[in-house]
Amino acid sequence: MIKELIESGIDDESKPFWNGLKEEKLLIQHCDDCNKYIFYPRSICPHCFSNNISWRNAKGTGKIYSFTIVHQAFGPFKNETPFVVGVVELDEGVRMMTRIIGDQENITIDKRVSVVFTKVEDNFVLPYCQIVSS
Repeated sequence: MIKELIESGIDDESKPFWNGLKEEKLLIQHCDDCNKYIFYPRSICPHCFSNNISWRNAKGTGKIYSFTIVHQAFGPFKNETPFVVGVVELDEGVRMMTRIIGDQENITIDKRVSVVFTKVEDNFVLPYCQIVSS
């Protein structure tokens, strides 16, 4: 069910991102003119409007920018509450919304995280983040 929901919104701009996840790679776009990273996937750079964009393998590390604990959910996630959804600022400078997994008591703003490739359905992977041990 999750796979079908997301696949209905996959377009040509985002296809490399989703295909990369299947290979446990976090691919994000990079503008080869202004040298800035881009996320979410799009056809032109939001910084300089260039279409000279390439895909790069992200480090998969960053810090928590914001988060919330979801206590009531619907659809495919309704039986997984409570869970944490957050915005993670990747080391490349872009922000990505993701699920943050692990002990909820340890989740705080600016805490370091790393991407964990989580198979949520057959042949479908999402990038979750977990707290990096100090």
